[in-house]
Amino acid sequence: MAQAESGQAEDPFLWLEEITGERALEWVEGQNRVSALALAERPEFAALYQRLLSIYDSAARIPMVTARGGWYYNFWQDESRRRGVWRRTPAAAYAEPEPHWEVLLDIDALGRAEGENWVFKGAQCLYPRFERALINLSRGGGDAQVVREFDLGAREFVAGGFALPEAKGSLAWIDEDSVYVSTDFGPGSLTAAGYPRQVKIWRRGTPLAAAELVFEGQQSDVRVVAERVRGWVAGRLIERDFIQHVETFYSGALYLREGGELVRVPIPADAFAESFADQLLVTLRSDWTVTAAAEPVTWPRGATLAIGLDAFLAGARHFTALYTPGARKSQASLAVLHGALIVNELDEMQARAYVWRLDSGSWTCTEFPLPKGGHATLSAVDPDCDDAAFLIETSPLQPTTLGLVAAGARSPVRLKSAPAFFSAAGAKVEYANARSADGTQVPYFVVTPAGFVANGTAPTLLYAYGGFEIALLPPQYNATVGAAWLEAGGVYVRAGLRGGGEFGPEWHQAAKKENKQRSYDDLIAVALDLSARRITSAPHLGIRGGSNGGLLVGAVMVQRPELFGAVVCEVPLLDMRRYHRLLAGASWMGEYGDPDDPGEWDFISRYSPYQRVTARAEQPPVLFLSSTRDDRVHPGHARKMAAKMLGQGARVLYYENTEGGHAGAADNTQAAYMQALAYTFLARELR
Repeated sequence: MAQAESGQAEDPFLWLEEITGERALEWVEGQNRVSALALAERPEFAALYQRLLSIYDSAARIPMVTARGGWYYNFWQDESRRRGVWRRTPAAAYAEPEPHWEVLLDIDALGRAEGENWVFKGAQCLYPRFERALINLSRGGGDAQVVREFDLGAREFVAGGFALPEAKGSLAWIDEDSVYVSTDFGPGSLTAAGYPRQVKIWRRGTPLAAAELVFEGQQSDVRVVAERVRGWVAGRLIERDFIQHVETFYSGALYLREGGELVRVPIPADAFAESFADQLLVTLRSDWTVTAAAEPVTWPRGATLAIGLDAFLAGARHFTALYTPGARKSQASLAVLHGALIVNELDEMQARAYVWRLDSGSWTCTEFPLPKGGHATLSAVDPDCDDAAFLIETSPLQPTTLGLVAAGARSPVRLKSAPAFFSAAGAKVEYANARSADGTQVPYFVVTPAGFVANGTAPTLLYAYGGFEIALLPPQYNATVGAAWLEAGGVYVRAGLRGGGEFGPEWHQAAKKENKQRSYDDLIAVALDLSARRITSAPHLGIRGGSNGGLLVGAVMVQRPELFGAVVCEVPLLDMRRYHRLLAGASWMGEYGDPDDPGEWDFISRYSPYQRVTARAEQPPVLFLSSTRDDRVHPGHARKMAAKMLGQGARVLYYENTEGGHAGAADNTQAAYMQALAYTFLARELR
């Protein structure tokens, strides 16, 4: 066993890692009964559950869409369609109050017909006619999926068409009769993280076993994947095939495939690349020094650069900087349109947008005037057709609106508006910073309810993530938080810790591997600041996080238990001694380090919650939420931590949904139930 090999005492709860083991599931069922009795049987639970379910099922929600070939596609779940329907409406009809939707695939009906608990995981339509699609389906919501070819006109799966068995793989269209396939091809074809390490071309009418190998990585890699991308120059279509060789979570190699040959694109191993028109776009995660016109030029991490791909492969290094970061500003996203690019920026949490156009080899930039107040972002509508963009406006207290910005326009036409799902009268939003242990200013937003008085008694929920360069700020409209927490007098706090992406790659890299403790120091700093400002105090302060955020709240709970009155820990990593041996864990060693390396285990072991928690320190009450079908973060993390803490006499509740995957829920009923559990627990402990 890993523990014996590494000199660790044998784990007495290792049997809980047997996901569907009889003993393990009996333990789960017993804990679920205890949690349901403690929370779901409380008188306030049923009303909260029904309130949340009515929000999730509401017909007034904005049906967010993907545009292809003159159609707007949407996936929709409600009271009568629990697993949902994939549907479409003509683009011209979408702005109507109640557009007519053509149902293409009913997931509930499909599941009943096939005796499966299918969960829809997206579709990829075939350019240029968009008459065929590759449909991704998951059993119970896990990451492993089956892929099937679908005829949109006939609204049925194609008999004898492309069909991929269940795996953490993918299909990507090349043309009507061929696809790139990455999947489990048998023994030795997967990486240690469980992802494909081979890319093949699969041609229509041939067995999968006959697919032609075009690239193979190593078993120690994360994965490999291929795709065909499109761009236009003066109305001329350019198609290029790229293979992404992901060696670690943050590094790898990019290859261009032309004429059956692979050409490595010589960008830094940790850079992110995409294409636009005939251009290569490179976003840097580390500084990059190149020589242009015989002079060395150093581009900073966080910058996005553009250059003609052919010229770059021939040796040219004359980049145009489409974005250059600052100390507290970063590129939030990059939208690729038909003939333009949009750079969305966050500057000290204020949103800005810039439109870049390429004309005869020269780039020009204009700032797009975003609405004031709240947060706004621009995204592409249909890059195959034109330069139209969607404008999404949101804030913690203002319902989300969706607008359409026509090509070349400077203001949007409002398409859809969500209703107010909770009363925000008298509530306020504040932006603040807390001083972390090393002096770094950590941003956070505080949403206070009507009648709030800063006297240290307000029940307060602090939510954070702090990892993988994912940004949580600025916060958006959250009907669940509003209905379940703010309306009941709670304060909601959302923090942007180091390790996240709020201020770009530098902010993320400041809390990786040996510096991961900085994420935890940042959360502790926000908690202390909230108490110092009398917004709340330790008995009334709860923390919540999921996945890496589950590791976050688990670590700070163990390190500073006296600061918190309750903890909600969802689909978490917690046993950092074995995380790399469980499911996709090996792919995250670029974030946390390798526990089998003694030097790296030295710093991982200092915060690993499962190894650090003891009965010597009284822990705050904890609710663990997990999913049997989570095939990304192993449910054994939460199971074992709960079992260990229960054995130490801690106040622990554990609930594991049988479906849902890493999202924790497969439909609205499950989502409402899990959320109602969490907020009932928080209200019970913090009020």
